[in-house]
Amino acid sequence: MPENNKAANYISPEKGSLLLELARKTIAERLDIVYSHSPDLDNCLRDEFFSQKRGTFVTLTIGGRLRGCIGNIAPDRSIADGVAGNASNAAFGDPRFAPLTPDEYKKIHIEVSLLSDPKPLLFTDGDDLLSKIRAGIDGLIIRKGIHGATFLPQVWDQLPDKRGFLGHLCQKAGLPADEWKKPGLKVHTYQVHYFKERN
Repeated sequence: MPENNKAANYISPEKGSLLLELARKTIAERLDIVYSHSPDLDNCLRDEFFSQKRGTFVTLTIGGRLRGCIGNIAPDRSIADGVAGNASNAAFGDPRFAPLTPDEYKKIHIEVSLLSDPKPLLFTDGDDLLSKIRAGIDGLIIRKGIHGATFLPQVWDQLPDKRGFLGHLCQKAGLPADEWKKPGLKVHTYQVHYFKERN
């Protein structure tokens, strides 16, 4: 059953299920695996909703552990194209992992996230930043010089403390863990609506 983040605008579970099917079908085709998707999947994806331009992420896990996560933050691709492309890249193009194998395909769980448009977060210092980010709701994008990274709101489940969340995000961007306390950091926030496969 799909899961939804209440912070985002409502998207029906039926549409979420179609996106999960699209992601799994895309990965299966890359592996030459026959996937028995809904017979009307392609027709359903012609709905104008899937042509909207949104940022999307596809996350793969095996046994609750990350196995790949790739996305586009900017709303520069249609939802359908973004999910298909990011599913393929999460499975075969995430530099942190080897390409997914047919055996692993049987074990993966897929999560699809649809992003709201990122908005700049204005703050004066580290304490002000802590007070303005919303744990469990906001995804964050940070940038400083050539460095940048993002955490989806779902990452709050593993890093519920705001200081820890910011510290790990800074490290992901290749910055010191305490860089969020220093001047010059640019921060954007966004929210997601996400759908996750269940057993």
